[in-house]
Amino acid sequence: MNKKFFASDNCSGIHPKIMEALIEANSGHVKGYGYDHYTETAEQDFKRLFGDDIEVFFVYSGTGANVLGLQACLHPFEAVICSDMAHIHTDETGAPERNLMSKLIPIASKNGKFSVDQVPELLVGRGVEHHVQPKVISITQSTEYGTLYQPEEIKAFGDFCKKENLYLHVDGARISNATVALGISPREFIREAGVDVMSFGGTKNGMMMGEAVVFFKPELAKYMKYQRKQSMQLFSKMRFISAQFSAFFKDDLWLQLATHSNRLAQELSKALHTIEGVRITKPVEANAIFAIFPEGVSEQLAEEFPFYVWNEALNEVRLMCSWDTEKSEIDLFIERAKSLCEAAEKFRQG
Repeated sequence: MNKKFFASDNCSGIHPKIMEALIEANSGHVKGYGYDHYTETAEQDFKRLFGDDIEVFFVYSGTGANVLGLQACLHPFEAVICSDMAHIHTDETGAPERNLMSKLIPIASKNGKFSVDQVPELLVGRGVEHHVQPKVISITQSTEYGTLYQPEEIKAFGDFCKKENLYLHVDGARISNATVALGISPREFIREAGVDVMSFGGTKNGMMMGEAVVFFKPELAKYMKYQRKQSMQLFSKMRFISAQFSAFFKDDLWLQLATHSNRLAQELSKALHTIEGVRITKPVEANAIFAIFPEGVSEQLAEEFPFYVWNEALNEVRLMCSWDTEKSEIDLFIERAKSLCEAAEKFRQG
């Protein structure tokens, strides 16, 4: 029997409609490196979503998308202000620093978020050659804790960046889940809020691979075709990323899949609240649940339903729901969690 994974939405497979698009794209020959009708169509899909004057570049991975988006905004003597929980800071093995040769300045966050009010104190030594020069603010939507920046919060960052001559970057690896949770178009809470460049994720929401770097200031993308190649993110058979994105957007499949994973996360959270001894530690706003189980329970649960321990000191775990998570899987997980928690309580009481 296959184990039911709650470790990551990266663990899920490929949605059948996206697989069909890959199979269809696997017919005949087309030009490589993005000079094909599949890529042209996918670019138009993004322009319908965000506006005709954007620039979009398809890449392999989320880390590649983040690095390239930031590279377009920075000189090596400039810096990125980001959450202390940001993926670019904690989970990309130093790729931004290595490839950008720029400093990341982490800022204390609460539930994965920080506010624009925390930024001014970091803008010291501007114009002084002895100090790194902050140039980009990077936020994640939805955050690494599955929480959301509200549109007015992002706009506050956008207004601040415009005033202070900074750029605003969004890591949107789970932008689909954020869009569904907010109930508005990403054009409203991304472009119209003042974001300059974003990573737009697909891999975590039913695609095999592929992310997009989307520029809302086309001038930032002036050298991107060279930078993408130099950063080893230019896929020669680009049609196999592009075709996925077109299937992703067709009939709002991307929103349907994110709606499902968000809804299942709410159901899992609601069920966990009924188990004595389990504590939900973060607001459940997208498709992630963070929880603490009684001592010894999470280890046994993880053997049957693999998931990650997020904070070892607290024994806090992360449970992710995916586009293909089933209600029956949640029911099995909850049944086993209840049994283990009850056994742990009996053992504690002697």
